[in-house]
Amino acid sequence: MDNENKRKFERHQIRTAILVDGGFYRKRAKALWGNKTPAERANELNDYCYKHLQDKYENRYLYRVFYYDCPPIGKNIYNPITQKTTSLEATPEYSWMTEFLKELKHHRKFALRMGRINDTQVQYSLKPDPTKKLLRGDINLTDITLSDLQLNIEQKGVDMRIGVDISSLVFKHQVTQIILISGDSDFVPAAKQARREGIDFILDPMRSTIKDDLFEHIDGIRTPTLYRKKQEELK
Repeated sequence: MDNENKRKFERHQIRTAILVDGGFYRKRAKALWGNKTPAERANELNDYCYKHLQDKYENRYLYRVFYYDCPPIGKNIYNPITQKTTSLEATPEYSWMTEFLKELKHHRKFALRMGRINDTQVQYSLKPDPTKKLLRGDINLTDITLSDLQLNIEQKGVDMRIGVDISSLVFKHQVTQIILISGDSDFVPAAKQARREGIDFILDPMRSTIKDDLFEHIDGIRTPTLYRKKQEELK
């Protein structure tokens, strides 16, 4: 065995599970790499996850990618600008999300964990910037347009599923490493439990800022470079 193969063989053998907070990923991916078609975004996520398997000191083998999100809601909702009730199922956002989830199912080793949208809390509200302008008297109610509104959507069951899967992976000894793509602090109790059981727990916040006290509950932070030229422009 030559020296290069010997060094490769001697590297730590790691079985890795990658957990993706879907709502967080979609928001950060759009900010980092712009709008994409459902197929393009799904392929991008697949490539991004496999980037995490490339490591200088470890041979990482993918156990599975767990993707957590909610299917789009097709509820009829009142629009205060048009003063009409419209179906969210007829919106481009509904079609995009439906196709995106369908595309993810075609990728090998991807497991989708679906929560649900709290349909009682889906409503339009005024965005922060026009709200400030309205309160200052810079604009009037008649100046408000559709672009000044945002649709409030509350996910239910996503954080719970992430926690349950982390516990299951740990206590069934299915993996030796967990990589969580998220910027949420709700995962801390599950991360602490995983680390107590000897699991290497890595967080990928995708270049977003996280709280200082989170560092003590994880084994490292890593955000891989997917598009080198774009990443250099962001520095």
